[in-house]
Amino acid sequence: MAPITALFSASLRRRLFKQSHFLHHRRLHSAIEYPLSHPIYTIWASNTSVGKTLVSAGLSMSFLSSSAAFPKKRFIYLKPIQTGFPEDSDSRFVYRKFCDFFASNPPPFSVFASNSVLKASVPAANKVLGNVERNEDFRGEVVEKSAGLKSVHWYEERKLQGSESNEAELYPVSEVVCKTMYAWNEPVSPHLAAEREEAMVEDSEVLEMLKRCLGNGFVGNSYSSEEFEGMCVIETAGGVASPGPSGSLQCDLYRPFRLPAILVGDGRLGGISGTISAYESLTLRGYDVAAVIFEDHGLVNEVPLLSYFRNRVPVLVLPSIPKDMSNDLICWFDKSQSVFASLKEIMLSAFLERSQRLHEMPKRAREIFWWPFTQHKLVPEEKVTVIDSRCGENFAVHKSVDLISQQFDACASWWTQGPDVNLQIELARDMGYTAARYGHVMFPENVYEPALKLAELLLEGVGKGWASRVYFSDNGSTAVEIALKMAFRKFLCDNKVLFDLASTGVDGRFMDLKVLALRGSYHGDTLGAMEAQAPSPYTGFLQQPWYRGRGIFLDPPTVALYDGIWGVCLPQKMQPEKSGHEGLSFSSRGEIFNMSRDRSDLASLYTSFILQELELLSDPNDLSHIGALIVEPVIQGAGGMQMIDPLYQRMLVRECKSRKIPVIFDEVFTGFWRLGRESAAEMLYCQPDIACFAKLMTGGIIPLAATLASDDVFEAFTGDSKLKALLHGHSYSAHAMGCSAAVKSVEWFNDCKTNMNLMPESRLLQELWDPELVCQVSLLPQVHRVVALGTLCAIELQAEGCNAGYASMYANSLLKKLREDGIFMRPLGNVIYLMCGPCTSPDICRLLLENVYARIQEFGQQKEKTAVSAA
Repeated sequence: MAPITALFSASLRRRLFKQSHFLHHRRLHSAIEYPLSHPIYTIWASNTSVGKTLVSAGLSMSFLSSSAAFPKKRFIYLKPIQTGFPEDSDSRFVYRKFCDFFASNPPPFSVFASNSVLKASVPAANKVLGNVERNEDFRGEVVEKSAGLKSVHWYEERKLQGSESNEAELYPVSEVVCKTMYAWNEPVSPHLAAEREEAMVEDSEVLEMLKRCLGNGFVGNSYSSEEFEGMCVIETAGGVASPGPSGSLQCDLYRPFRLPAILVGDGRLGGISGTISAYESLTLRGYDVAAVIFEDHGLVNEVPLLSYFRNRVPVLVLPSIPKDMSNDLICWFDKSQSVFASLKEIMLSAFLERSQRLHEMPKRAREIFWWPFTQHKLVPEEKVTVIDSRCGENFAVHKSVDLISQQFDACASWWTQGPDVNLQIELARDMGYTAARYGHVMFPENVYEPALKLAELLLEGVGKGWASRVYFSDNGSTAVEIALKMAFRKFLCDNKVLFDLASTGVDGRFMDLKVLALRGSYHGDTLGAMEAQAPSPYTGFLQQPWYRGRGIFLDPPTVALYDGIWGVCLPQKMQPEKSGHEGLSFSSRGEIFNMSRDRSDLASLYTSFILQELELLSDPNDLSHIGALIVEPVIQGAGGMQMIDPLYQRMLVRECKSRKIPVIFDEVFTGFWRLGRESAAEMLYCQPDIACFAKLMTGGIIPLAATLASDDVFEAFTGDSKLKALLHGHSYSAHAMGCSAAVKSVEWFNDCKTNMNLMPESRLLQELWDPELVCQVSLLPQVHRVVALGTLCAIELQAEGCNAGYASMYANSLLKKLREDGIFMRPLGNVIYLMCGPCTSPDICRLLLENVYARIQEFGQQKEKTAVSAA
């Protein structure tokens, strides 16, 4: 039966468009979100003119022609970017070819087919709407001549009568929906068309429109409450690396969705190389390629491609397109249906496998994982977060309602993360190159470019002015253990203890070398590093029965924002002495770091107490010595995000150096712009003898650590015997991939062209957390203190008894709400914190903090209601 064409009035069409909407949540910002109830694939191509649209059209025919358990079907074709419009309209091609194919091969059921264009440049819109008589299938309004993109809502539709359906049937059981999101007139690359037609569109706008279209396709429609079989394909423009309208490569533009891919290869001469290059460009960015399909040009390109893919990816070959187009390709589509049916089955199978795996993962994880710092009895299956992928600072999380939703990684995955989307791709590229060039090579007595370049960068950056050597290891905890070995040797040499031991014949094993450290500090989980920190939940008998605490641990004064005022909180021992002392509160955070404080009464108080502690510990006749000072400069991380008064730390370093006690700065957490400067040592205006770096050094993509040392430290290990050398190392010391990632990350963060937050004149990051909003958070009655510095904003909630401290679960309900809002946080007891990267936009930081502010208010109101009910 011939298709029946129906046209709605323009006003009715506009109402239908407005009624279409995605499910709304209270979200952080324009987050990526799409349903996983039905398969969604992106159609990519190795080049232009290799048949993407033919594949899309063929899939629509195969999908609607097949028999299935579901009585209703819905196929959605989306073309986000279209140039050459209206002469070239891929969505219209798919729409028309489907209708033509349906007319010659009608299934039993009726189908409602539609095609629409949402936005177009003025030249593209006027070319169609100003010449209605030559474009009879389009109806709309003539757009005024001006720049920009216009919402025009071009629309056409047909009801296609099935072979066994009733002609009086009002609502067909199945649908084919074709949409062009953005269209330009000139048939050139999208970035050129957008520029020439003065109709630019940002990547974020394209992604937001795509999100809405995906939501409308399967959620906001008449099918949402009924069971139906659905499929959606999103066809890109040009090749994999063709620019989008903003100039971004399309493989980067669509990366936040990371939808599974179908790659349309090239069967022509040179097509093998182009297809493989396109495939590698996609996999480098984390896309899953479900299948490769291309037209047969008689060159048997599938043979070397199958050899290359080694059965990882199916390769399908379409019949050659006939030169005689007299039947408008319908015979070709008929001949190709078996190939398209195979492709459809591959897509459905891959979708079902992925969906099943995502649903099974929480249960499977609870059965076989042993998570660190986690009480498994407190983590039911529904609380397990399934992370499908990461893009920049955002997780793509699978939710049990069959939704992929975006969450901002607000704990920076245990403080390691810093890359934006662009750096993530750069790191993947550099690490791939390094793995291919070096794999892993042995480090002792050898040199290779990534390790040498990184060592040079570290000495010119975080070690500038004091360090001369770089010792590589694998993580922060072992970097600290290496630092302790270095410090103890330097102490023994500086104080001639080695000479005295040799001359007196005393066995060195009877000497007790201790560290001087601060309470609340944390230096890692390995046994030696734990000995260098004060008793804490991490060192308790249940955790480390060998723990003795081989150190002297001082109570430091802390600084925070209390009720809108920056103030110092003195430890109990100093409390009786504080009367009469000024300088315990500050009008701004900057005053806390001012060197003029060195002449204050508070500086004298600190020095006095430090000297008292050191005098109590010094005994020239004893074999017990303080062999090293180790501190986390400015911020103690795992100890609750406590900000130590920088004046106190500066006085402590000064006194230790005067006594030839080597100084170690543990910058595993604080280094590489985490606190707003490349090194936290810059904020103390003093230099260590040894410093440890890790986490953010590699951009968080792979473990690597470095212990930097001064020349004096290095000289303590030089001699004629190998036994005097530092006998410590790891199989993967200075591994090339880690060094390569670190080189890229350090250079990226240090360059104001790639790190827009870097102020080159001051070598500081601009303020990321709005000071006024931070102040407002501190004024909330539910908040005890706030510390906002660099990429960190920590908030300690008011809590008492079992609700306070590391084991507290007081903030759980608050964190649950924040995760629903798209903010992934992991607390330190009743201390919650936001942590971004050095390149994060202050606008994003503000949105994060505004959301946290609102949720804390609600949290407090809920607690008050609970208290009233209990009373």
